[in-house]
Amino acid sequence: MTVYLPAVPGYSQAETALHAAGLAPTDLVHIVEYVTGDTPELTDLRHDLLGGHAVPVATVAVEALPGGEPYAVELTAHPGGGELVIAHEDTGLHRGTLRIADGVVYLPSIHPCDAHGLVHPDDFRDQYRYCLERAADLLKAAGLGPQALVRTIDYTATSTRADYPRCGRPRRELLGGTGSDGRPVFPGAAGILVDRPVLPGAMVSLDAIASTVPLHTVNPGWARYETLSYQPGVAAGGTLFMSGFGALEPATQKAIFAGDLAAQAEFTYAAITAVLREAGLAGRDVVRLIEYVTPEGVPGHPGLADLRARYFGDVALTSVVCSGLLRPEFLIEVVPVAVFR
Repeated sequence: MTVYLPAVPGYSQAETALHAAGLAPTDLVHIVEYVTGDTPELTDLRHDLLGGHAVPVATVAVEALPGGEPYAVELTAHPGGGELVIAHEDTGLHRGTLRIADGVVYLPSIHPCDAHGLVHPDDFRDQYRYCLERAADLLKAAGLGPQALVRTIDYTATSTRADYPRCGRPRRELLGGTGSDGRPVFPGAAGILVDRPVLPGAMVSLDAIASTVPLHTVNPGWARYETLSYQPGVAAGGTLFMSGFGALEPATQKAIFAGDLAAQAEFTYAAITAVLREAGLAGRDVVRLIEYVTPEGVPGHPGLADLRARYFGDVALTSVVCSGLLRPEFLIEVVPVAVFR
């Protein structure tokens, strides 16, 4: 069974948590590094931990971390390390390693650059399309296409918020595989605003996960998703990948509880529970929550612990501070992963 560990401040703490779970670095299938600035030491620290074990690495820029640390590390592991797929040589931000475990395909983070540097420097949609096409190139090594994607998290700047709807066209053209019921399945998605990109000049970076098994949409009946290029949940084998959820009324598509973090969080947790219920799952089946909190929401975030525990128990939690969210009223957006036990 895949083990999901929360983000912790530093590789030494990450290694301690890995060993506490009865696992070794050779069991790792994915690493996410949340960075707040330039962290050149991360490469050496990562190599020290892995000892030659090839793992897809996602480098995600964030505004801050709750404890003020310069970076945090989130590990995903599977006994034996799953199956290794090498799509391209590892070169800088274009790390080309893929791993497959329990039918889940873990990709590195994708940035709008090639061997010559930044691509499409003045066009948000073209950069977004490039990242999706890059994901497609990587997935070819696993015998898959972009229709196999089950979740995307994109990181864009606040200045691109007005242009963000333009990414819908490349998503519709490149994504949307055929599900087990014969109907189109778009992946889950989240859009996070970060004003300091990993790659200078980049308007978007992409963190994506795919599946080797047939996909199935999970939707409690929210009609708004019928016109969107993503779904509230996608079941792939034994895992349910979900979109990012905030305090958005599905029927009216209006943001609610402006300025009230606790009320937004409770509404968000309840919406996640509705999707879980549709899939035949419960809060205890959630194995990871990633919570993106805006700077305005940070002071109240520690106070959500009891509320979160009532919904999800002792879940592996990753909390990061973003520059903002696509709906300016949002103080928090939550991205869950659950498993069918």
